[in-house]
Amino acid sequence: MRLITTIPFVLALALSACSDSASGGGSTEPRFSFFVTSVGTGTSGGDIGGLAGADEICRSLATAVGAGDRRWRAYLSSSTEDARDRIGDGPWYNLRLLEVAADVDSLHEDGIPRLLWGVVDDPDELGLVIDENGELVPLTEHDIITGSSMEGTVSEGRTCLDWTSASEDDVAQVGHSDLAPPGVTIGGPDRLSWNSAHATVSCTEEGLAVLQGAGRFYCFAAD
Repeated sequence: MRLITTIPFVLALALSACSDSASGGGSTEPRFSFFVTSVGTGTSGGDIGGLAGADEICRSLATAVGAGDRRWRAYLSSSTEDARDRIGDGPWYNLRLLEVAADVDSLHEDGIPRLLWGVVDDPDELGLVIDENGELVPLTEHDIITGSSMEGTVSEGRTCLDWTSASEDDVAQVGHSDLAPPGVTIGGPDRLSWNSAHATVSCTEEGLAVLQGAGRFYCFAAD
């Protein structure tokens, strides 16, 4: 009788374990879930089809490196949605499977480890801002569009009309993919921020490029 009652119990435990494994419950395996786009927006400037268009760019670039099965979201704020609310709960890992941030709060309170401006070689993999191909952002493209404050909420009037404008009359808020050298404080501490350093000159291709940008943006897996 004891054998009859024990077998169903053991089977139930096994089925439960299989279910947890299939759903990812309790899994701590790092998965590629963060990158900065390897290409800018080109002649589209700040008009990338809104948040949906930006998400599709993230998904397309991730698909090209075999990671298109995830729910990719652009780290961009708009008048109706904050970037911090778009990207899931974390943790997030770059292509090298190094942890970028454990959760939304640490992402915005601690930022992302980055290299100093001017560093082009990273043999120790200390800079975590890399693109989907594992490459660092070129020095001349370190402005990363976000439309966000340092807290990850919308920077009012700095979203290229919710990412539908390539006009000279609109601007975008950008962060920096790198850090200023020690002692450089021009513009204040915000100039060091990964997600909110300053505004662009305009939302045209040329306006995004003036201060060393190309319309690149961050992509996070929200699942």
